[in-house]
Amino acid sequence: MQSVIAELWGDRPPMSAVTTTQTYIYQLRKELNRDTQRLITKPPGYLLRLDGDELDARSCEKLIDKGNRLLEEGRPSEASDVLSEALALWKGPPLANTPCGVLLQAHAVHLEELRIRALATRIEADMRLGRARTLIAELRSLVVLHPLNEWFHARLIEALYRAGRRGEALRAYQDMRMTLRDELGLEPAAPLQRLQRSILDGAEPALDQDTERNGLVSPVGSLGLK
Repeated sequence: MQSVIAELWGDRPPMSAVTTTQTYIYQLRKELNRDTQRLITKPPGYLLRLDGDELDARSCEKLIDKGNRLLEEGRPSEASDVLSEALALWKGPPLANTPCGVLLQAHAVHLEELRIRALATRIEADMRLGRARTLIAELRSLVVLHPLNEWFHARLIEALYRAGRRGEALRAYQDMRMTLRDELGLEPAAPLQRLQRSILDGAEPALDQDTERNGLVSPVGSLGLK
């Protein structure tokens, strides 16, 4: 109950907050409990019962886990299909049409991280399938939306290089470096510096699987994916 009140009114609830919240819950029960007891009272508050496939976020998490397993098993084509299915569940920014208090804002951040995790892992699968050229436009958009995400920058640089656009790949690296220095006072992570050296040497991009999965350049690793 207190969490619901805090979400609705923040730290300044009206005197009628408890009564008004109980009225809202009553109205919800009438809508949700027509066929079965979905919304029930469970101290210290309420519990909403849902079947496993009724919550898109839960379905998305299952698909992401499946896509990761397929990728680790060396089945990138199947992984790409499964992760595309996960991303198809998204229709826009999480809770975009819902006024959010502190609790819902935190949940929206979690959902956005979940979406980006699915997106990054699907891009990883597509890169392994040799689809670098077709990913360039999408990756250019992603680095604009997430300018501090080194993983997206690394994939754009690699995609450009694999598409035979070496000069653009080096320019993309310099753009990323300037952004990091201007915004955070940082140099690119070591894997990205190795990637730049590989391009300068005309060698295979130095983003091996161990680096991608365990180091900074990882779809689900330590870059924060923001």
